[in-house]
Amino acid sequence: MITTVIYDMDGLLLDTEPLWGESMLRIAGNNNINITAKQFKETTGLRIYEVTDHWAIHYPWEGKTAREVADEILEDIIDSSKKHGIVLKGVEQSLQLLRANNYKIGLASSSARRMIDELIAHFGLTHYFDVITSADAVELGKPHPAVFLHCAQLLDSKPHECLVLEDSVNGMIAGKAARMKVVVVPDALHFNDPRFSIADAKLNSLEEFDMDFVKGF
Repeated sequence: MITTVIYDMDGLLLDTEPLWGESMLRIAGNNNINITAKQFKETTGLRIYEVTDHWAIHYPWEGKTAREVADEILEDIIDSSKKHGIVLKGVEQSLQLLRANNYKIGLASSSARRMIDELIAHFGLTHYFDVITSADAVELGKPHPAVFLHCAQLLDSKPHECLVLEDSVNGMIAGKAARMKVVVVPDALHFNDPRFSIADAKLNSLEEFDMDFVKGF
């Protein structure tokens, strides 16, 4: 029986996914790092410090360290998200529903903890979550299951009691590897990606999320 629901953040709670690419390109340009948006595919799912470490190896530049560039990107994406981001449709409705029905609620994101805390607070969502975790706290980020397992442990929940809500393929793989049920809510561009076939269910938006749906697992 599902007792616990664990949310991703970027692209699931908040429409911040497109803003990441814009921030990365902007800061890369400011630091004369020879990289294009097409090459971002090489680092999909990696944490931002892993991304800039990858850049330093494959697209070396002079000046700031990889960590300093990552910190700049974080500053930029947090600022951009506060200005241009929104809470996605159905998010608060789903959180209120779970809270009213006494489910444990967690957040497990690959984003830096500082970014998670600032944005969740900025958009008024902090009070919904019993536990907020970042891949910063574990050795490996998604698609490794560590961040989901860590979140479940902090919630005192077993993996088979957990339902993961994700928008990305890497997040889905992480949830499945953690032996949790996974529901994907992809954006329109990636909705028909055949890789999502391994998810336990797929929704157009969290507006379709209800108690009958959760109890079906």
